[in-house]
Amino acid sequence: MSENPEAVVDGPTRVFVEHRELLFAIVYNILGTVADTEDVLQETWLSWTGRARRSPVEGIGNPRAYLVRIAVNHALARRAAITRRRETYVGPWLPEPLLDEPGAAERADDRALRSESVSLAMLVVLESLTPLERAVFVLNEVFGYPHTEIAQVIDRSPAAVRQLAHRAREHVHARRPLYRAHPRVRRQATEHFVEAALGGDITALMEILAPDVTVWTDGGGKAGRGAGLRPVRGRDKAARLLAGYATRRGAGLDVRYRRVNGDDSAVVFDGASPYAVMVMDLTPDGEQVSDVYIVTNPEKLAHVRRDEETGVEGFGEAAEGRRA
Repeated sequence: MSENPEAVVDGPTRVFVEHRELLFAIVYNILGTVADTEDVLQETWLSWTGRARRSPVEGIGNPRAYLVRIAVNHALARRAAITRRRETYVGPWLPEPLLDEPGAAERADDRALRSESVSLAMLVVLESLTPLERAVFVLNEVFGYPHTEIAQVIDRSPAAVRQLAHRAREHVHARRPLYRAHPRVRRQATEHFVEAALGGDITALMEILAPDVTVWTDGGGKAGRGAGLRPVRGRDKAARLLAGYATRRGAGLDVRYRRVNGDDSAVVFDGASPYAVMVMDLTPDGEQVSDVYIVTNPEKLAHVRRDEETGVEGFGEAAEGRRA
């Protein structure tokens, strides 16, 4: 049997494909990287087909629960490798941005599952949890799994799962205010921020940025990506750093406004190649930018495509005309 789940349409393959987007969403929220998520799904596929060769899958009462259990346990094993990579990573590490770029044949419910990913800012917070705490938080808080089902997935007692969920929830809520700006507010703030940053408008940036703003720039140590070795904190330093992106305008930078991890964000292209993904987090009043997450590591942008068919205007005169 082929290891490519799209190559055949037998019973096991059909069941796997039906649940693939759910598995992708769960694993991505646990790992925070697209490449590792795809690898885990491949491992899950191999485990699933291996089980199918030993006995009919029709004998499995709940294939969805079975696949989720396989995927989550593969994801927990993969966390160890990610942690080792993080130890030698150059500069700040940010999760790999997930753009809402559905293919023409992708179903609406598949798109909904992809958009179930938590925000980039939340993924940063989840990185500080233990692997088990993170898995429990994702399954319970994001996907609504009850503690009893999670206990079966991770082979722990319901009491242990409740304790893990409590610790994770307390930790996340302490670091992440329960505030989500209205999409219209986020969209307007994002466009104003990008205009100021790529326009080199220090005065405008000083108005938009909160006094204690933090800028996280993940370039992975790649030459010429303009990323620092540590986060930049404070409005003055952040404004000068961000205005530096304006020097690249003449080299053909173009901005597309897209949804990244469920939030309106900016994707910057240098010609046809992705240059940066910029995600902003707002203060509770929604009036200033509290955090800026900029991913410039080309390895983390490898899956980002410039889609000329989306109808999304680029930054510049066309965008100005749309806002007029």
